[in-house]
Amino acid sequence: MFADIGLTEADMHRWHELFERRHPEGHQGFLEWLRLPVDRIADIRRKSAEAS
Repeated sequence: MFADIGLTEADMHRWHELFERRHPEGHQGFLEWLRLPVDRIADIRRKSAEAS
């Protein structure tokens, strides 16, 4: 849906970075809610934390 509203890849990465920094448990829960595989969740969270 992010792409559908015009967010770029960079915008989406920034959103994940902020979510991870401000609400790490919520970010985890959101990614689980999306039913992403465990390894994908770990990758997204790792990259988000590294960028912050």
